[in-house]
Amino acid sequence: MTDAPEALASLISQCRRAVVFTGAGISTESGIPDFRSPGGVWSKMKPIYFQDFVSSREQRTEAWNRVFNNPAGWTGAKPNDGHFAVSDLVKMGKVSSVITQNVDNLHQASGVADNRVIEVHGNASYARCLQCGKRYELEDLKPRWEAGEDITCVFCTGLIKTAVISFGQAMPEDEMNRAMEEAALSDLFIVLGSSLVVYPAAELPVIAKRTGATVVIVNREETDHDSYADLVLHTEIGPLMKQTVARVY
Repeated sequence: MTDAPEALASLISQCRRAVVFTGAGISTESGIPDFRSPGGVWSKMKPIYFQDFVSSREQRTEAWNRVFNNPAGWTGAKPNDGHFAVSDLVKMGKVSSVITQNVDNLHQASGVADNRVIEVHGNASYARCLQCGKRYELEDLKPRWEAGEDITCVFCTGLIKTAVISFGQAMPEDEMNRAMEEAALSDLFIVLGSSLVVYPAAELPVIAKRTGATVVIVNREETDHDSYADLVLHTEIGPLMKQTVARVY
């Protein structure tokens, strides 16, 4: 059987510009539940659609209750060996950017600079005004939630919402364009823990492959993209990546 860490380390060592693309599977190893599997977030509570948030104060109240009671478990977790390994590869100059479907801020918490992380589904650790884009920290908004306010921007009176991209909300155009550009420029595209079923993000490894990159998929379950990947590893991400980084030259 192929030595998985050695095989992956060899590809990383030889590449010029690697990109890492992460999904829920890297963060489940930090205790964060995923969205779609049995026992996942959406099996426990229905998602609040963007248009419902905008049009209904009742839905906004429920959304903020979820933010501060954290039933989804998206915040408060710690990075695991997989996150730290990715961070090490960025610091070594092997990985140019980390594209993530996750909203948990764990790549930044592991030491990856903000400008190296491309969040295509947003971030649950802060909020933004939907009208003017002003950023708000959650701890500053909590007293307003506790007071029962309909939380609006102090600058333009627009609605404030966590920076997570909700169902029905437009994907962040700048982030998606940058992610597609990074995929096209890469010569090694490493997928860590994504089932590759949510589009348009799932198209990124296809873009990388079409422009000549070697594609690696690391996921516990099979994906529909496995057939064209150059290396597929069905294993835990943290232990694999920790051993891999130790072998990169």
